[in-house]
Amino acid sequence: MCDFLDGNEEIQTHGQKLPHWQQGEVMQFVTFRLGDAMPAGKLSIWREQRDIWLKQYPEPRDEATMKKYHHRFTDQLEKWLDQGAGSCLFRDPLNREILEETFMYDQTNQAEQHAWVIMPNHVHLLFSPKIPLPEIIQKWKGISARKIGKGSIWQRNYRDTLIRDYSHFANAVRYIRKNPQKLPPGTFTLWESERARDVK
Repeated sequence: MCDFLDGNEEIQTHGQKLPHWQQGEVMQFVTFRLGDAMPAGKLSIWREQRDIWLKQYPEPRDEATMKKYHHRFTDQLEKWLDQGAGSCLFRDPLNREILEETFMYDQTNQAEQHAWVIMPNHVHLLFSPKIPLPEIIQKWKGISARKIGKGSIWQRNYRDTLIRDYSHFANAVRYIRKNPQKLPPGTFTLWESERARDVK
């Protein structure tokens, strides 16, 4: 098993516009959010601008181009998420507990968790998948939604990034760790493995 992306090995892709990448059990940094976490008006404008950008920069897109994409579009989404829009179901500690148990269930066969944070309206996870990525995300969303009991709560998609090396891993851990710093205690849950806690 290799923890980090190997440029010489095959990468499996899933999805269309911005495909999800997986390379065996290589670590992934994944973000997904509640379905109502984005103001509809802002999201509509964001999608229009993104679609124009995607037409201007057709596939295949190199790493530098994708860095521009994330700087312009992903960073904007992250800022909006951190503003705490929508129902923020995960301010409720009981809902967070359901999601925690879902993430930590059956690590031997599904995913080895390294670090994660449950924010009021979104989550960031760093883990090594043991099964296909779309399958595990679907399981986490489906199980948690059923147990919370408020219908279909999650957005359909998610953002994933393969971890390139130890430095990238450490930066992902720091990002997860810093994400809730402005939130009041009791409104989020942060978890780190021993390996993540070694990151300074």
